[in-house]
Amino acid sequence: MVPTPPKRPAPDQEPGAADANKRPRHNAPASPRSIAEFELFEVLGEGAEGVVRRGRDRRTGKNVALKWIFGDGPGGHGHPDRRALAMEAGCLHACRGHPSIIGIHDVAADPKTGDVHLVLELVRGGLTLRESMWRPLSEDVVREMMRQLISAARKIHDAGFIHRDMKPENVLVCPLGALKVCDFGSATRQEPAGKPHEAHPVGTLQYNSPELLDGNWCYGPAVDMWGLGCVMAEVLTAETLFDLETREEMLDEMSKLRDQMASTSAAGKLDPECLAHLSEAGRDVLTGLLAFRPDERLTAAEALEKPWFKNFKSHWIGL
Repeated sequence: MVPTPPKRPAPDQEPGAADANKRPRHNAPASPRSIAEFELFEVLGEGAEGVVRRGRDRRTGKNVALKWIFGDGPGGHGHPDRRALAMEAGCLHACRGHPSIIGIHDVAADPKTGDVHLVLELVRGGLTLRESMWRPLSEDVVREMMRQLISAARKIHDAGFIHRDMKPENVLVCPLGALKVCDFGSATRQEPAGKPHEAHPVGTLQYNSPELLDGNWCYGPAVDMWGLGCVMAEVLTAETLFDLETREEMLDEMSKLRDQMASTSAAGKLDPECLAHLSEAGRDVLTGLLAFRPDERLTAAEALEKPWFKNFKSHWIGL
């Protein structure tokens, strides 16, 4: 959730020397607005990296969500990690307009304290998917939900980013049941094949893919697809797929599952017995998302081409 001071562009990327055929850079706005241009109201959510409040743009009268990114000063005030801030804002800007991704309007700063806020789309109700889950959902409802979430993942990946923290807490539920992926504080750019990311834990343990748990830092968008597989299993059962608290426990569980799967027809894929009621086409998607090997895991584009999605006419039913 935090933008990086933009790197100095190479000579051929200096203003005025851009090639129209080059891929555009997705950076945060160069000149943040003043936080004084916004009214701040009640807190909508709070996490380790910041606080989200309802707000109103004094200039336009529009209701917004203002995400204050904690800085390194007393009480969380001050300048935040500019690199992470630029990454989050850049990813959101690259994904603007997608119906299943929270929209970003602007960046606002307090010149006195150094505090920085992301000015985001306000979702009425503001409940997360986690807060909305109180019973197992039907396969048709889950299919429409997963269509939206996987479509969002495809947009993120096509833009060259990885979300890295796909979980129910990072999905907002709109009043009529539509979903929006949010909280891009862990987002990063994809690296070329074989080039490692920075070696430190990311995301949420229970939704970490096998390669992340193994400490393989040469990961890619497949980590998001594993997370979405965990989300799919969860909304089908109203129970978390992995209810473990430590990395060691997760590694032990993964090792046992690998051994079990090696002797089954679904070798290399996690196939929870509790989901036996799921249709064959639905199981094909779920086990494809939960393939242990990242190179065998479904990509977002591949998943959306599966018969489970392609042969279904949506009559959207809210949660």
